Amino acid sequence: MAYYRNICFVEAPQSIVTPFPRFISDCIGVCYLAGAVEDIADCMAMPENYYNEGIFESFERLLQERPFDLAAISSMTGGFNNAVKLARIARKYGVTVVMGGFHPTAMPEEALDHGFADLVVIGEGEATFRELVEKGPSRDVKGLCWKENGTFVHTGIRELIRDVDSIRFPLRSIRPERFGEKSHDYTIETIYTSRGCPWKCSFCANDRMHKQWRGRSAENVVGEIALIHDPKKKKLLKIWDANFLTNIKRVERICDLMIEQGLTNFRIVTETRARDVIRSERILDKLHKVGLRKVGLGIESPNPETLELMNKQNTLDDISRAVELLGKHDIGVEGYFIVGHHSETEADTMVYPGFARALSLRNALFMAMTPYPGTNIFEEYRSQDNITSFNWDLYNNFCPVVKTEGMSNARLMTMMLYCYVAFFNYRTMMQEESERGILRIFLRDFCQFVFLTLVNRSLTTQEIESTIYEAYERFASTEPRIDYPSGRRLKEPVSVFLEESGGRRIEFRITQEADRRALTIREVSGSAPVSGMVVSINAVVEATASVSAEVVMRFLYRKELMRYNRSATASQYLALAGDPDIRRAAIAFYRMYRTCSRKG
Repeated sequence: MAYYRNICFVEAPQSIVTPFPRFISDCIGVCYLAGAVEDIADCMAMPENYYNEGIFESFERLLQERPFDLAAISSMTGGFNNAVKLARIARKYGVTVVMGGFHPTAMPEEALDHGFADLVVIGEGEATFRELVEKGPSRDVKGLCWKENGTFVHTGIRELIRDVDSIRFPLRSIRPERFGEKSHDYTIETIYTSRGCPWKCSFCANDRMHKQWRGRSAENVVGEIALIHDPKKKKLLKIWDANFLTNIKRVERICDLMIEQGLTNFRIVTETRARDVIRSERILDKLHKVGLRKVGLGIESPNPETLELMNKQNTLDDISRAVELLGKHDIGVEGYFIVGHHSETEADTMVYPGFARALSLRNALFMAMTPYPGTNIFEEYRSQDNITSFNWDLYNNFCPVVKTEGMSNARLMTMMLYCYVAFFNYRTMMQEESERGILRIFLRDFCQFVFLTLVNRSLTTQEIESTIYEAYERFASTEPRIDYPSGRRLKEPVSVFLEESGGRRIEFRITQEADRRALTIREVSGSAPVSGMVVSINAVVEATASVSAEVVMRFLYRKELMRYNRSATASQYLALAGDPDIRRAAIAFYRMYRTCSRKG
């Protein structure tokens, strides 16, 4: 009989949600733990609302309704403060708390010092957790840490699971309903086909958690894929390995089996290295056939010296070739860049958007250097006193928490947003035929940048407004001109003015030149009369801030389903129309649009 028989599994949500639906948690980590003890536990459950702030109420309600003797709480760094809150609730009900995941693995003593966790599982958790459930806290169970009479007890390093096929499939059935979908039928789903990584980038904590690369067999992987495949509903499948294309023959075998078994109704996204894309050239057709539609490439920086400092073993030629190959096979590329390397200046950062465009990237993520505990970067930045905040809530890649030789924390935020503004494709707006149409697209696109800035909860509303304006101001200083071929002629030039509270303005002006349109962006005098529509940054920030991140994610999640499943569109439109939070958000944005429609 097991020592712990009734177990509650919780993955602490990130304290700050970034507006990218593919990053929403599928709780696969704790589902692996549940799978590891399914045969020896009497009762297992997860709280509802595990992806938003409603988790605290639902977790407490679950503990009130059902008896548990163990709560397994997993967390990344950005969710660690939420993990502590959850542990506090569990202790109220006399439940033993064990923490695990990337952050507790990197900082087990901190996790215990809060006083609400009884135990920490360090590293890969399945084998350690199963032994803990069977035997209880014991010095014979490797991979544990606890506090005893003021002293930390470490039971030794747990050996890696060499045969990763021996790991039971994650128990997805334990997950509660999410956005109206049953636990086994999520539109956005995650699978890991390997553990670890053969590379040791200085900013990545994977080496601390999973160490060297170990791949599951193709047969084992496809066996799991078959469980989540739905021939009637196209799902977004995240193959979320640290580096999916490490072993090309294994990936080819996975593709062959998926094709043979008809498991191809997916839109697959994954991440890998540029050089591995080049090595996999001969199987890119097969990858496209099974559904691969987007690859995330860790480009990080256009500066070769910076890449060397990060131990990023890619060359710029590799990146260009990888983007070219993926494009030939109709596989999209999303480039990942890190802004805020200690030796890089504002001038160095100004190069990033142009470099991304020169690679013909359609999508790019510009993220702030984030020194996650357990990484070499964390030790380096901490030892040099270059970390500006240890508030773990801000550790989500989009809230700068470091300073560099030439940039303050605040300036880093501005430069990160500048990269988005300068990289952005404004041509959708330029296609519109009317003033109102141009304004509508301008506001839609502008709100994306506002949402991204609102992620940084350390900023006041005034600081958010200043950050946004200064990012556009920096872009305008480069005298950008964007051309777009258009057979339809604008009757007259159209201007939209972006205005901050102090009266400063930036003009976006679209003119017709023969069979082309041109967009110019420039800063203009705040005292000069304007002929065009005026967009108040403050008004847009207020309207956007009135909508919670959870509501935004709910909308984007349903949009993902509607985009790729036409048969589900009608019911999903009804779900959106019947959602009172989304209706309120729509009203707030309509009022903002009406205000901006009045000419200055």
